[in-house]
Amino acid sequence: MIIPLLSHHVKALGASPTVAGIVGSTYGILQLFSSTIVGSWSDVVGRRYSLLTCLLLSTLGYGLLGMSTSIALFVLARIPVGLFKHSLSICRALLSDLVSASERPLVMGHFNAASSVGFILGPVVGGYLTEHEGGFYTSSFTCAAIFLINAGLVWMIPQSETVANRNDTVCRNDTSTGYHENHFSKSVQNGSHTNSHHPLLTAETQQESTSSEKHRGGFRWRDVPFLQPVWKQLSSVGSRIHIVASSDMWDLFLVRLLMAIAIMLYYSNFSLAMEERFLLKPKMTGYLISYSSTLGALAGFLVGPVTQLYKNNMSALLLHSTVLTSTLIFLYAAAPNVWQVLLTSTFFAISTTIGRTCITDLELERGGVQASGTLIGAGQSVTAVGRILAPLLSGLAQEFSPCGPPSLGVVLALAAVALLLIRIPKWDARGMTKTAKFRNSHEQKLVH
Repeated sequence: MIIPLLSHHVKALGASPTVAGIVGSTYGILQLFSSTIVGSWSDVVGRRYSLLTCLLLSTLGYGLLGMSTSIALFVLARIPVGLFKHSLSICRALLSDLVSASERPLVMGHFNAASSVGFILGPVVGGYLTEHEGGFYTSSFTCAAIFLINAGLVWMIPQSETVANRNDTVCRNDTSTGYHENHFSKSVQNGSHTNSHHPLLTAETQQESTSSEKHRGGFRWRDVPFLQPVWKQLSSVGSRIHIVASSDMWDLFLVRLLMAIAIMLYYSNFSLAMEERFLLKPKMTGYLISYSSTLGALAGFLVGPVTQLYKNNMSALLLHSTVLTSTLIFLYAAAPNVWQVLLTSTFFAISTTIGRTCITDLELERGGVQASGTLIGAGQSVTAVGRILAPLLSGLAQEFSPCGPPSLGVVLALAAVALLLIRIPKWDARGMTKTAKFRNSHEQKLVH
């Protein structure tokens, strides 16, 4: 609702194009560094408290934005939003806590579809409000009101039910023999490895579970992680981030980065390229973008059936969606007419939606559900790096041709495909090794 209006408002406040660019990049830089920290903090203090904090501080930020009559106040308003607007990431982490691994792609797909609908309707509502006098300020206060209502809805969630659901999920994911067999079976296919080599996460989770069992009969304020000393919370956050940073998940994060840049290059000069290549008017280009965005939202409901078709083999599904995405970017770059662009846009929206869900699911599979906030936050930070690099690369590529950005996107997407072809067999080998170890230990327990 607000994003399309920011550049116009900051220029109306008297900022030069350079200052407007610097102010605009502030939000992205803050998001880059805060995504992982806030996500990890939600692992430490719990989803409910962290989500409430993020929603209330985002409310404050949009409220200040609605009162911004100077550049200084505008920048001040963007700081809390840039640091704490991570409600979607925390909601994804919460969903991963509440559902089993087999249900996760389906639920995440539906959640992404609902989020996409918001991104489609937001600019429409914001554009309508802006046509009236003081429309930007009305849009800002409307956003603040929406975040405040969401905070109220989160506050109404019973704390006891939230804790119970989370503990049940951790117990179901960590101690259930039936789930272990399913989990390690999928590891053979996905090449995933659990966080058994991350003793800190396991120890912390066991400690939280033990504490919960010990005091299940009563509630003690000193047991609430949110009320623990700040230094203790920061120590736990730092430990979790260090574990993820030192893990061998670099390949998944690199695939995410390459594909994020490739997709952003596809969209970076889309309107300009349509006008220069096919003499398409901006109005028709807008219809085409809206059509693609709508398909992307609907594609979220296809994730579950497609995952079942692949029998939860998320690594194979990621590979195939990445190959399809790279092919579609190439067809768009070489399109002789607008009808081929329309065809590529149709399948591009579907392939990118499935690919994003796949890579998030693989990150959670390999890192462990106990660190879902940290992992999702780290993924958002990697995507933020892509948002910084993509405009830079797009500008350089456009110096050569209007087809330069998507052509460069094809190269990056093919690099992601090559990386997946190299790494997936290693994931499979690790999965088979872990499966064999688990079966041997399980058979020994049955004998005894």
